Amino acid sequence: MTTPEPTPEPSHEPSRESTPAPEQPSAAPAPADKVYRSPLGVASGVFLVILAAFFAGDAMVRGEGRTPWLALAGLVLAVPLIIAFTIRPAVYANDDRLRIRNPFRSITLPWATVADVRAGYSSEVFTQEGAKYQLWAIPVSLRQRKKAARQAARASQDDPHGRTSVTADVRDSASRIAPSDKTVAELRERAELRAGTPGAQGEPQVRWAYEIVGPALAGLLLVVILLATG
Repeated sequence: MTTPEPTPEPSHEPSRESTPAPEQPSAAPAPADKVYRSPLGVASGVFLVILAAFFAGDAMVRGEGRTPWLALAGLVLAVPLIIAFTIRPAVYANDDRLRIRNPFRSITLPWATVADVRAGYSSEVFTQEGAKYQLWAIPVSLRQRKKAARQAARASQDDPHGRTSVTADVRDSASRIAPSDKTVAELRERAELRAGTPGAQGEPQVRWAYEIVGPALAGLLLVVILLATG
């Protein structure tokens, strides 16, 4: 007579199979920058670089004696300076900070550090500590301001109820059509709205544009050496 084998009881131990780890939330994408720059400045810079390269190349090919070397040194000196004052200037603004790219420096200002943005004879930004930085990429046009004032005055004469203001205040974007004043008003408004957000905190950062200063100094040194030894 055979004895039936006992049925094994189900195990209550947890399964050793690895469970997939919960996915970590992906980092939020960096806010996109809005870029402000002068199209006329960029176009003139490209034209001047091409012109300088043409004349320097002609002197290096047809010149005699020290002329090719002087042309090369002048080109090394001139091209970085042309780029610095025409193509390089730009202003980048997003929800967290303002980044200013001037001819020889780059300045990063979190919105919490910005006290004011003004446009007098030039566009400028002031920090809470009292520092002032010029916005080379946003040139002020007095001609456009005068045109705006004339249009406002003409509109006030055509308005029998006196609803149009003759005074063209830079803080009133409706009465200003100059692009630089509109840009300054937009930057000022963004600074006021974003100054208290967590991402807009931090300290100002200033960096020299060594990619511009280095070649320009090298070209200047080469010109001085060639002239001194000539």
